[in-house]
Amino acid sequence: MDEKEKTTNETPQSAKATSAKSEKGHATHIPVKEGGKPKVDAAQLEAAKAELEKVSAQSTAHLEGWQRERAEFANYKRRIEREQMYQRQYLTGEVIKKYLVILDDLELALKNKPKDAEGAAWADGIGLIARKLQGVIESEGIERINENNVPFDANLHEAISSEENPAFESGYVIEVVRQGYKLGDRILRPAMVRVAR
Repeated sequence: MDEKEKTTNETPQSAKATSAKSEKGHATHIPVKEGGKPKVDAAQLEAAKAELEKVSAQSTAHLEGWQRERAEFANYKRRIEREQMYQRQYLTGEVIKKYLVILDDLELALKNKPKDAEGAAWADGIGLIARKLQGVIESEGIERINENNVPFDANLHEAISSEENPAFESGYVIEVVRQGYKLGDRILRPAMVRVAR
């Protein structure tokens, strides 16, 4: 029998048996029964099941570890972003606080502005500067605390007087004497207020 006839006489089962590979890439021999089904003893089956369970457990452990690391990284990223936002707000607040005194002085000057023509034009220019400064402050997220007829809040207000006033309920703000400012939840400066007794 020549070489060509040998290869054509091989059965599909014997071809599968000779070409089967193990996990590690080595050729392995699988004994074949008469009916064409592989013959596997109980020890081999148990060993294969144990190997499968071991690999499955390793796979689950790796997946859980990867998911844990991913969650930790996401938490770390959120924490860093939150810290950067707080730091930016803090620095913004510290710089803006220095300009609030200037804004107070400009507003005080505008309350007593001159009435004559030349002085009125000068006062209008000062008013424009005050509005620009107020616009810059508001663009940084700074909000005014300047409401009248609201309940006194020690976190937002600083009482400079407590007086009888029939037009206001007890404990309510009669007038804001000096405006307060806040940046988000942080109070940069409480509003100075007169409070009804």
